[in-house]
Amino acid sequence: MDPSFFEQVFWGNTLLAYCLFGIILLLGLLFKRVVSRFLSRLLFKLFKKFSEEVQIETFVALLLRPFEFFISTTSLYLAVNQLQYPLQEVIFHYTKKTTGGNVPAGFTLGQTLDKVFLFFIILSVFWIFLRIIDFVAHVLLYKAAKTDNKADDQLVPFLKELLKFIVYFIGFFVLLGYVFEVNAISLITGLGIGGIAIALAAKESLENLIGSFTIFMDKPFTVGDLVKVDGIEGSIEKVGFRSTVIRSVDKTTIIIPNRAMIDGVLENLTRRNYRRVKFNVSLPYETPSEMLKAISQDIRTFLEAKAETSDHTVTFDNFDNWAKNIQVLYLVENPDYARYLQVKEEVNYQIMAIISHYGVSLAYPVQRAAPSLSPPPQPQ
Repeated sequence: MDPSFFEQVFWGNTLLAYCLFGIILLLGLLFKRVVSRFLSRLLFKLFKKFSEEVQIETFVALLLRPFEFFISTTSLYLAVNQLQYPLQEVIFHYTKKTTGGNVPAGFTLGQTLDKVFLFFIILSVFWIFLRIIDFVAHVLLYKAAKTDNKADDQLVPFLKELLKFIVYFIGFFVLLGYVFEVNAISLITGLGIGGIAIALAAKESLENLIGSFTIFMDKPFTVGDLVKVDGIEGSIEKVGFRSTVIRSVDKTTIIIPNRAMIDGVLENLTRRNYRRVKFNVSLPYETPSEMLKAISQDIRTFLEAKAETSDHTVTFDNFDNWAKNIQVLYLVENPDYARYLQVKEEVNYQIMAIISHYGVSLAYPVQRAAPSLSPPPQPQ
């Protein structure tokens, strides 16, 4: 084939440039999945000893999309740069100040596309870093789940969010410096009053961040603990960078700022060793005193023999308007809430059996007819 064939120019570009454009773009699109898997598996070797118990496919699945995005963007950038037209066309004119005076200048389409591609390439690189952090956190959570200590289950998600925030922060200033050519140091030092305003606006976020560090240092609770804070009761699911996620007893998700978690009155229900039970057994007024004493003694004897209960108190407490009340008070030693409910149920059924044994039924409120105030009938 005549080499001059590829030197033919169509719409400002040679036929060779169009062929290179198509070949590079086609290869990038066809082999991005294969190359992405290869790069992911190659990068996994750096974490192989650290993540022996985690399959490599987990790592590949996390990095596949960012690597594909990086390869697609890079391929498109290389393909577009094979063309001359219309990349040399000026699309934005401006006046540039120099020592010799004002000089007309402008941005070409090629320069603009370079900035756009650079933006997406940098974005894909930091996306890869974020996915690596996700994988490291996944491995640490897997290892933490195999230990009895719940503090590490709580620490790993927090460190994950903290590292991601640092990556976002660095990525933001890298984009400012390389894409928009902004001096990040001059920008920070030049904020002045604006910086003070931003600091004041971020006051609550900083308080939540300090609150999260306080939680990790003082350890008032760990993931899985049942807590009660400001009237909200539920189990701790996650302690994040800014807030704590609580799953309430009715399975709703409640998000509380970390500042509120340390400022409010916090009660860790999981760490208590006992649960207190107190109620009245109401018997009819017709119940004889000797039978009342016998019922109280039988309930007391049962509680003393009952496992997982302690500090039993059974007393004839008071006279109600419609019943005689025996007060029952005891502690359940098992902190597990489900078992606590089972012990209460067992005690209640036994108390009902004791009362039935004596042929007595529980009293309930009744309305008695008020005495008539009309004068008695006169004898005829």
